Amino acid sequence: MTSTTTTTTRVPGGSAPRPGARRGERAPGRPGAPGARWSSRAVANLVVALSALYALLPLLWLVLASAADTQALFASDFFDFDDFALADNVRALLAEGDGIYLRWYGNSLLYAVGGAAVGALVSVAAGYAFDKFEFTGKRQLFALVLVSVMVPATVLALPMYLLASRVAMANTVWSVLVPVLFNPFGVYLGRLFSAAYVPNEVLEAARVDGAGELRSFWSVGLRMLGPGYVTVFLFQLTAIWNNFFLPLVMLSDEALYPLSLGLYSWNAAAPINPDYYPLMVIGSLLALLPLVVAFLLLQRFWRSGLTAGSVK
Repeated sequence: MTSTTTTTTRVPGGSAPRPGARRGERAPGRPGAPGARWSSRAVANLVVALSALYALLPLLWLVLASAADTQALFASDFFDFDDFALADNVRALLAEGDGIYLRWYGNSLLYAVGGAAVGALVSVAAGYAFDKFEFTGKRQLFALVLVSVMVPATVLALPMYLLASRVAMANTVWSVLVPVLFNPFGVYLGRLFSAAYVPNEVLEAARVDGAGELRSFWSVGLRMLGPGYVTVFLFQLTAIWNNFFLPLVMLSDEALYPLSLGLYSWNAAAPINPDYYPLMVIGSLLALLPLVVAFLLLQRFWRSGLTAGSVK
């Protein structure tokens, strides 16, 4: 007599065993099934594609509109390449106001690049000091820095203008540069990077070799904080480049305007003179270039922070 043996497999989760199931067989409808994996991947790709499309549509509109003349811009006829006027728009932009756009561009580069470079150094140095030194009132001061992160910049614009007027600094380059040199969020990031990337053992070795605190920071700590410096620099570069309210309050001389304020003045004049609309569009497109170039050039230094400051 031949006996037939039935193999039973217990399904995870405490359910009753399923008779006749072979070892290694997947139960239908399990999360690890190929169909479930394919549907999850399709949903994730769809969400990513929609998010990318949502982010790129304004940029695509800006690129197409910058190549249209005034008539095509008002008609939203961007795909008629017979009216391709990108070169004419650029020439008109550079010729407007005896090249005032280039002056605004230079001002923005000065405010953003100069302010971000010095401000990131100040933030990283302050974060390093908060992390590596013990001094009276350290916790209270750092708590004040964290509270300052939550204060909107627009709230501080008017008090800073009153202070700048008191010291005869209003309507000058310094009235825009000096307020952006201190960034509370950058100080917070600087402390985090210092704790993660600068080992105390390395600083102790530098002190044993006779290096002072300033030399230890400049020659040892700042080198390890390179990715942190680049991160704070990019944050501040973006914030200062897009800064609008502070220059609006501080500046009254058109020659000192940054791009954000200069394009705003053209936008205010556009309802009276529609020729400003194409200039404003092409000017906005060219204003994106420094930020794109900065991120493309500095992203490798940013990513290098994943292994910076490791100790064997």
